[in-house]
Amino acid sequence: MCNLYSMTSNPQAIREIAKVLEDRTGNLQPLPEIYPNTMAPIVRNGEGGRELLMARWGMPTPPGYLKGHKVDRGVTNIRNPGSAWWKRWEGVEHRCLVPLTAFSEPERLPDGKSQPVWFARSDGEPLAFFAGIWCRWTSVRKLADGETTDDLFGFLTTEANREVGAIHPKAMPVILTQPDELDVWMNAPAEEALGLQRPLSDGRLARREPPYLVENGS
Repeated sequence: MCNLYSMTSNPQAIREIAKVLEDRTGNLQPLPEIYPNTMAPIVRNGEGGRELLMARWGMPTPPGYLKGHKVDRGVTNIRNPGSAWWKRWEGVEHRCLVPLTAFSEPERLPDGKSQPVWFARSDGEPLAFFAGIWCRWTSVRKLADGETTDDLFGFLTTEANREVGAIHPKAMPVILTQPDELDVWMNAPAEEALGLQRPLSDGRLARREPPYLVENGS
């Protein structure tokens, strides 16, 4: 499961490719390491068109999994969007695009430890988007903060393609790279939009150095 990704592209590229009409992020800085339950940019449908804003990574956890827990750290990856819990958020008002420049999957090492292996587009284009959903939810995300109301997001997963499957055979995020795919995900009826829940074709991803090393010129 993808629990670490990066977004180091410039906001102007996100606005142009995702057809954003309102940017509410302020001075968006590069985010070389985005972890669960932290803030990251998403593009969603607003009243005046698509808007770019910051949200917290991790959709609400189904109540049955929260018994005995005081904190809900959220669900980052969603494999079955048609289930009763997730279906409420399948409409266009709850879909979003999650910009990324690279994502990682954990590789298990012989000593039992793991290390992140990073993937990015193989064609050299820096920007892609996860097919995501979002909601506004009141819960305890961090014990020290108590109950808060947050904009939350997660993204769909599917079968792994060849590149990701060599490291993590069970699943990979749903990644959108074409303008028509972005429009379908954001505008189409649920049945058509969920047809995009498929792996990126073999050969369209390549392993990359960790983004923070690239950013530092190492």
